[in-house]
Amino acid sequence: MTRRTRRTLFIVLGVLLLLGVAIFLRAKAPPEAARLLPECDGILYANLKPVRAFLHSNGGPVPTPAQRDPEYADFVRVTGIDWERDLDEVAIALHRMSDPNGPNGPVAYSMVMVGQLKGDKLNSYLLSQGAKTEQYAGHTIYSLPSEGRTVRVARLGYDMVAISNYPTPEMIHSIIDRHRAAALPFSGSTLLTHHFSEVPLLSIAWGVGQIGLPFGQSGKIHILGLQLPIPADTTLIASARWAGSLRLRVEAQTPDENTALNQAAEISSLLTLARSVTPQLTQEQTPNGELNRALVEALSTAEVTTHRDHVVVTAKVDVK
Repeated sequence: MTRRTRRTLFIVLGVLLLLGVAIFLRAKAPPEAARLLPECDGILYANLKPVRAFLHSNGGPVPTPAQRDPEYADFVRVTGIDWERDLDEVAIALHRMSDPNGPNGPVAYSMVMVGQLKGDKLNSYLLSQGAKTEQYAGHTIYSLPSEGRTVRVARLGYDMVAISNYPTPEMIHSIIDRHRAAALPFSGSTLLTHHFSEVPLLSIAWGVGQIGLPFGQSGKIHILGLQLPIPADTTLIASARWAGSLRLRVEAQTPDENTALNQAAEISSLLTLARSVTPQLTQEQTPNGELNRALVEALSTAEVTTHRDHVVVTAKVDVK
């Protein structure tokens, strides 16, 4: 092998190594939609493309225009956007409100949506709904009144839209600023930087931070009528990923090991109670029958463990 051939081989191997490292790092980086979110108390993210692909391959039901809410059907007709068909990714930031009795309730939301989102028609629709406009950093922000709140909408690109109902423009301005900065793969909000590494790899949906806030009542999390022994401001890392079945995981960070043990015991008791009252759900012949079946299966496979000061609940659902 000549010196030139060896040099060429080393260069090719070096490029391949760098490419492999770049692909690995990108796979472990937060999705761009999540990186654009402003500082917040909780983040929720979902990649809807694999879900849509599964439903399509299995002949899942597609709502007809007659089955849709008239207002939503009009939105689809005017804009050409059907969220069920065109939305690929959504990232949502949760902002705790200082006054839970205000127009936003306990939580305000900011989100970034990615998909086949047609710009001109959407802009025209927003204007037809009485939206006021303002210019910020080269972007038009449309402001719509909604039940005592203001919903702000801005197009970030041909396939990306930002929405926020935070009381001031601060959050949507932050999203636009992050988008303009062309954030690096590992940049993002403080919350994302601290906790995304704890999200299982290849999760199609996940949440980090105080994601229990929307379900918080009297300082506790309430789901399906049950009060969980977890404060609403607990830091949670929740995820759903596909590994032959849908694997669900929720991790709660507690102050110490004793608290973790006590919460795990209380959650186990709640699971036992829930299992005793839900079997009849699988017999219901209702539009929610499949959802009920998945809920019963998740409850039946749920396991609660502790790892030092963390409580971990796992479950799986076979998707047919």
